[in-house]
Amino acid sequence: MDEWGTRRLRRAGLAGTIVVAVFVLCGVSTALLVFDPRSTGADALRTGGLAAGSVVALYALWLNDRRRRVEERRQELDQQRQELDRERYDLERRRQELEDRRTGHDRDRADDERFARAVELLGHDADQVRVGAMHSLAALARTRPQYAQTVLDVLCSYLRRPFDHPKWTLPELLPGGDLPEIAPELERERHARQTAQRLVVALLPHRDTPDAPIHDLDLTRAWLERFSLEDRIVGRIAAYRCRFRHTTVFSGAVFRGGVHLRDSVFLGRIRATDVEFAGPVELRGARTVAPCDFARSVFRGSVDCKRLTGEQRWYVRDARFDGAVDLRSARLIGGLDLGGTAPPVELRAEESRVAPVSHLNGWDLTASPEQPPRAGS
Repeated sequence: MDEWGTRRLRRAGLAGTIVVAVFVLCGVSTALLVFDPRSTGADALRTGGLAAGSVVALYALWLNDRRRRVEERRQELDQQRQELDRERYDLERRRQELEDRRTGHDRDRADDERFARAVELLGHDADQVRVGAMHSLAALARTRPQYAQTVLDVLCSYLRRPFDHPKWTLPELLPGGDLPEIAPELERERHARQTAQRLVVALLPHRDTPDAPIHDLDLTRAWLERFSLEDRIVGRIAAYRCRFRHTTVFSGAVFRGGVHLRDSVFLGRIRATDVEFAGPVELRGARTVAPCDFARSVFRGSVDCKRLTGEQRWYVRDARFDGAVDLRSARLIGGLDLGGTAPPVELRAEESRVAPVSHLNGWDLTASPEQPPRAGS
């Protein structure tokens, strides 16, 4: 029933109640005057008024009860409406979750296809296609961080591909000391590998990044040129039997895991100042042909330098060694500068050859028989 109908019903009920009340007033008053001789007109009128008032009161009670039932019904309808709204909201939320999940699956499938296609293109004959595939992988790693380690593994795998270039050959192994003629495709491949190197470094977090993710690098047998991890955070780096051309830079880097450079060859300088090595450092069997600088670096784990060959001077000024240092059979032909560096908790230097000799802050390194200590060294 609409509001207008409700008003008409109320008006009709009120009019009917007034008519009944008047009829009861007249009837009761008349009956008292006729059947009760002792009643006066005033008594009869008062009694009739009470009877008429009772009729009006009954109507008021009925109206109030009806209003109460209407209010209860309205509250029930409101509760039902709220329940329906909640159910509708839950259904909408579930639909949105399903839609988001479907969108996520579509995005994951598209990213997987994009990743697979880029990996496939890394084997393309054209170097520009390979470079484009590398940039596509790097862009995927930036937009989807969960792909970062996988992309780094793929780029490192590309750098581990067999590669032979005269510029990475030791000078004494070159016939006549001159480089032979280099094929153009070999140079293009070298530039493509430099792109892979730059993208690997760009994907690693800066040392000032809060809550930075930790990524590992596997560069075993890779040939690297101007490799730089300056101010980067790295997990574990495995670079067994690598060749590093030009200056290799680790300055300011933070290595959360081990640094394994066993049997690697450095054809240029090593700049590793202010580096934090949280894990073990392995330089066993490595060879350096240029000066190396590890000043102010912190070595929290062990340092393995067995059979290390340094043809020029190593600078380890103001460094700190919290673990053992193993220099057995090491040959530091260019000498070792340990100014301001305290000795490690354990030093093993049997059969090591260091020229000039160092007796600094408790270090005790034996001079090379081939090159005795020089005056003033």
